[in-house]
Formats: sequence, C-alpha cells, structure tokens
Amino acid sequence: MLRYLALLLLAPWLLILGWAYFTYPKSLPRTAVRRVFDWVALLLAVTVAVWCAMLGFDAAPPPAIDQFGRSSGAIWQQVLPVLVGYGTCVAVLLAALLLRHFLWRPRRR
Repeated sequence: MLRYLALLLLAPWLLILGWAYFTYPKSLPRTAVRRVFDWVALLLAVTVAVWCAMLGFDAAPPPAIDQFGRSSGAIWQQVLPVLVGYGTCVAVLLAALLLRHFLWRPRRR
C-alpha cells in the first residue's frame, strides 16, 4: 500500500508538466497529427514514470527493525520512487519536445 503513496506525491507534478507540454509552445502548428503525437508522448511519459517509480520503490531498501523499532531512513522508500519517476517523465517529455520542435518547426525560406 505504501508504494502507491509515491505515485500520489508524483501525480500533481506530472499533471502540471503534462499540461505545460501540451499547451506550449503556441508558435508550432496545431495539426491533428501533432495532437496525436502529443497524446502518445504524454501517455508514454506517464507510463514510464509510473513503471520507474514502482522499480524505485522496490530498489529502496526497507529500514531495518531492531530492538528499538524501525531505524531512520524509511523516508527513502517514498523519496526515491518520486525522484526516479519524475526524472524519467522529464526525460521522455524533453525528448518528445525536441522531436516535436524538429518535426513541426516553421520552415525557413
């Protein structure tokens, strides 16, 4: 159950990044093909972010339990997935942004 807390922490920022990617830049032409490309890029970014966040949760070592209870460090089971998920989402959106600019930039005459 705790593994999904990382996704809850990540979701608002992913929504903001997705909105910003989909909205800007306004100078590129807004064709149907570009809209499909944008939706596919957003879907891919979210899918990869969630998948990597799950892998990040599994990779974070659980805190050791000794005679006094759990030791410190349990926060990393939530922080690491958020960092990994955010990083992969930004990487996918950046790659899509560059590809989108290359494909739909205004041609110079």
